[in-house]
Amino acid sequence: MPNIKKILLWPLAFLLSFFISSSAYAIDPIHSNLFGSAIDGYDPVAYFKDNKAVEGDNDFVHEWNGAKWYFSSEENKQDFIADPEKYAPQYGGYCAWAVAQGSAVKTDPEAWHIEDGKLYLNYDKNVQAQWSQDILGNIKAADAKWPALLAE
Repeated sequence: MPNIKKILLWPLAFLLSFFISSSAYAIDPIHSNLFGSAIDGYDPVAYFKDNKAVEGDNDFVHEWNGAKWYFSSEENKQDFIADPEKYAPQYGGYCAWAVAQGSAVKTDPEAWHIEDGKLYLNYDKNVQAQWSQDILGNIKAADAKWPALLAE
């Protein structure tokens, strides 16, 4: 019977050590989905040019900072390549409100806001409404906490 316990406990111990140690790793600087797509495949340039969330096209893809960025046109792709920092969402595309709270959380590409020429994404529209109550205060808090999240 002791051998069966050892056989069963080793996989459990391995899994526990994996989950405990993986939480100590730093987050990726750019949030991407399981397919490696930033902003779930939405076009970051379209937020600025079209003033709306627009899905990108498989014909217009560019890899930057470890993620695949999709665009709705070749022109938007070239604009991004020329100045990715101008168009990439703040905090690597993680939820701006969550970063202000000290966490890194995925986002909904439809929950977005441009403030002072910078793109901010939120988890969903409800969180965005909460974030919008104090945009500048939340940006200040997120700016202060973002470097620590990257370093954890």
